[in-house]
Amino acid sequence: MKIISTDWKRMMAMSALLLLCALALPARAPLAWLPGATTAMAQEAHDEHAAPAAGHADEHAAPAHGDEHAAASEGEHGGGHGPIKMSIFWVIPFVGILLCIAIVPLVNGHWWHHNFPKVSMAFAVPMLIAMLIMLQTKTIHTIIEYGSFIALVGSLFVISGGILIRGSFKSSTITNVIFLGIGAVIASFVGTAGASMVLIRPMLRINKERKTKLHIFIFFIFIVSNIGGSLTPLGDPPLFLGFLQGVPFEWTLIHMLPGWAFMCGILLAVFAIVDTIMLKKDGGVAETKGPKEKFQIAGAVNFLFLGGVLATVLLYGFVFSKTPAIADFNIFGFNCLPDFLQMGLMWGMAFLSLAFTPKALREENGFTWFPVKEVAILFAAIFSCMIPALNILAYMGSHGQLNVTEPWQYFWMAGGLSSFLDNAPTYLTFLSLAQTIGGAGCVVVKDGCVPQQILLAISMGAVFMGANTYIGNAPNFMVKSICEENEVPMPSFLGYMAWSIAILIPLFVLTTFVFFRG
Repeated sequence: MKIISTDWKRMMAMSALLLLCALALPARAPLAWLPGATTAMAQEAHDEHAAPAAGHADEHAAPAHGDEHAAASEGEHGGGHGPIKMSIFWVIPFVGILLCIAIVPLVNGHWWHHNFPKVSMAFAVPMLIAMLIMLQTKTIHTIIEYGSFIALVGSLFVISGGILIRGSFKSSTITNVIFLGIGAVIASFVGTAGASMVLIRPMLRINKERKTKLHIFIFFIFIVSNIGGSLTPLGDPPLFLGFLQGVPFEWTLIHMLPGWAFMCGILLAVFAIVDTIMLKKDGGVAETKGPKEKFQIAGAVNFLFLGGVLATVLLYGFVFSKTPAIADFNIFGFNCLPDFLQMGLMWGMAFLSLAFTPKALREENGFTWFPVKEVAILFAAIFSCMIPALNILAYMGSHGQLNVTEPWQYFWMAGGLSSFLDNAPTYLTFLSLAQTIGGAGCVVVKDGCVPQQILLAISMGAVFMGANTYIGNAPNFMVKSICEENEVPMPSFLGYMAWSIAILIPLFVLTTFVFFRG
């Protein structure tokens, strides 16, 4: 049985080769002639040859991998691995890939469908080479983060593709609200990616005969793929990073619950109104002919593998990153063994799912590799091109150039940037900035004390506003791709933003007044 396609074998081999080459490079190359580089880079490279590189300060296991504040304070002048001063022009490639994703499909969708891998690599490869020279430590961290990202999304995609929910569900507003409500709850416990991948295919089958159904899956992204994952650190990567930084597990549940209920409640109510209007406009849904199908869940063994992925996330946070023998294991100067163990276990669960799920069941479920392939390729370019943007943001934060003091400012700044950048490092940047404020009633974290309202603002902004764009959170683009593969015409990048601006932005303004007006 052919379990893994040749294309995927090549992609995995190339990724592994790139990572090994990156790890084998010296800590920083002294090429001061590059745009945005400084003479301090040459001194830093000299210093790092004289003294071995510091351990891997990976954001996903920060308590075990060193002090990010110390690295940031050293920066380019201290020979450390903190952010360096760069020209704003380094952000141009990131803007370029976003414009390509937003505009090219509108101009020539057929060409984009067949050539987006080439366009993505045209952006990704030069940026990776430049960043490996200028910001090697940060770039290797980003490559590892990308590997973890693809391992999580890819394994959940494969496993959920083996879970088939059969049954004759009537497409109605009530049915859709129930499914969205279930997704809003389970997303906090199996992650937004897990909930999205498990529920998207049943939602597609339920609404297959609907004439107008685009709005259903836009609200699905709003609720299940983003805001639903607000209640626990398992729900969304920023909250998990906060947990690793010392934010208590129960703090997230207690303090995020009102915002979660507020946003999900209003969105479900708005969806019910919109869906009712659309149903009446379409004249209802035609009755499905033939015998009623009994409710059944086929491929239930995949729930074990889904649990294995979730257990891996917990093992990473509680065991791998806190066991010295694992956390401090040195690989080419980087303590990245916890990340490799996490990726290996997740892909192991995916392999078991492929091995134990009959091929006929996946075919009945409409499973193909294209959605995850599209996400892997496009996000390779996005992750590569966003390195300078995240570096500039971290540099400004560590040098007091971000004039952010009020909770509402943190909410909009963290949220606005999380709409386009990776929300996990964005969350950490603003968390680090807020640790210097302190004051009564603050939450004690690893490197300081964050005022409770500001921590809430950062958390809500990073999680909620990931719904603003297709690239704001990992499941968004995956849901779009699966829908399009099932002949649901999803809006373009800009078209989706029109929906989010019309529906979400007013709700975020209301959220500001309800939760952060003081």
